[in-house]
Amino acid sequence: MLRCWGPHWGWVPWAPTPWLLLSLLVCTVPFGLLGEETRQLLEFDSTNVSEGTQPPGKPYPPYSLAKFSWNNVTNSLDLATLSAIFRGHPVDDPTGAFANGSLTFKVQAFSRSGRPAQPPRLLHTADVCQVEVALVGASPRGNHSLFGLEVATLGQGPDCPSVNEQDSIDDEYAPAVFQLNRLLWGSSPSGFMQWRPVAFSQEQRARESALACQASALHPTLAYPLPHSPIVQAFFGSQNNFCAFNLTFGAPTGPGYWDQHYLCWSMLLGIGFPPVDSFSPLVLGIMAVALGAPGLMFLGGGLFLLLRHKQYSEYQSIN
Repeated sequence: MLRCWGPHWGWVPWAPTPWLLLSLLVCTVPFGLLGEETRQLLEFDSTNVSEGTQPPGKPYPPYSLAKFSWNNVTNSLDLATLSAIFRGHPVDDPTGAFANGSLTFKVQAFSRSGRPAQPPRLLHTADVCQVEVALVGASPRGNHSLFGLEVATLGQGPDCPSVNEQDSIDDEYAPAVFQLNRLLWGSSPSGFMQWRPVAFSQEQRARESALACQASALHPTLAYPLPHSPIVQAFFGSQNNFCAFNLTFGAPTGPGYWDQHYLCWSMLLGIGFPPVDSFSPLVLGIMAVALGAPGLMFLGGGLFLLLRHKQYSEYQSIN
């Protein structure tokens, strides 16, 4: 049994500390991974499937995360980076698909605002945690397997949380990705989940290894038992209405998990309003040049006409 840990703190309803957020995730994730059968790692055979088809191929039997064996998180706890890693593999693996592979969940809190060094470089504040999911080294059951995850979440009231998409012209931090997806709890909102619809098939996470991330619509699902941790109960109370959706990564053509047997995707979880991206200095510079050049041309043209008119008015004919 995993033991929840953390320093002693007082109740701070609107300003959770990084330690509190990390402790909440560390206490919650293991129970989620050991929860109901519907928390699954999905795999599809995308052979001879057109791009954009949903589901993206014939589904293989899913891997139930409830039947995974997970490491002792205390051995992977990094106090310097406020992070912990959950690494697991199926207990029953008759085909040996995970003989040299694993599924990992890295949770990380932050002490200040900033961006990670690697794409998708989601903007974070001290009020959020990042969850990074990586499938590494597992053997796919087909030559063109696409993988996915089922994500379950608590709702507020009878309805599922709302999901919206925010478009942007700025892709400096995530090349060729002009969209940000958000799942919001309540209209205030009281909490959020935020991610860019992109995953990566190589550890370097370059543009060439970017995979499209497709999200299905949220739908009500069976309830999950919440852990009895006082921290978790204080945050979630007695809510028991759950919703779920599927995330799938990649397309039948282009880069995929089959390149290097690597897949990585990340998201942010937080309380209150999600961080809002502003235009990067590069985009601001391009906009300034694009908008300023016509103005300079107009100003220069006006000055030229003014000087020409002045010269014409001062002209005197010689008889």
